[in-house]
Amino acid sequence: MSEEDTAVDKDILAELDREASDYLKDAEISRILNAFKLDAYAILDLKPGVPESDIKLQFRRKSLLIHPDKTKNPQAPDAFDRLKKAQGVLMDEKARTRLDEAIADARMLLIREKKWTVDNPELTSEEFAVEWREKTKFVLIESELRRRKQVKAQMAEEGREKRKADEEIEARKRKRENEVAWEETRDQRINSWRDFKKGEGKKKKKAKPLG
Repeated sequence: MSEEDTAVDKDILAELDREASDYLKDAEISRILNAFKLDAYAILDLKPGVPESDIKLQFRRKSLLIHPDKTKNPQAPDAFDRLKKAQGVLMDEKARTRLDEAIADARMLLIREKKWTVDNPELTSEEFAVEWREKTKFVLIESELRRRKQVKAQMAEEGREKRKADEEIEARKRKRENEVAWEETRDQRINSWRDFKKGEGKKKKKAKPLG
């Protein structure tokens, strides 16, 4: 094989490597965007209960693969944003606890529905794992709906309180304006009263005696 042929082969292999790399990046971006948005574990492709160090390592691996600076895929920014938010959820103790509780609730719901015991060997099957993921989606959606309703109710209550506060402020403002207006017309009212009394006095003087 000539040196020219060897160079061509290297170029072809390099091109194939680039294509394979692009394929992997595109596939990962697609996987992230198709993962259930409320399940941070699914987005990061992790199993529940993993240590914090695994979360950090997985995020680094995935971010290096799909970072917008590393690929021309137009969906990379959205995928990277979801990846970052998922890591934020799992690194937040309260948020992760809520997610873990939802996943555990989904498991127990399935066990009750199937009338199994917690030591049933079917719990380790792939079929159960698939059902568990689907039930987790249901539980997370229900939880999110409740959260949004609470937020909406809270906003409505805050709106009512604000309107009430605004009305009280407006009422106090009108009261002050009336008090100022009353005070400003005080002299005018006094003068009017004096003029009225003077007029009454003149009428009495002009009155003719009876008989």
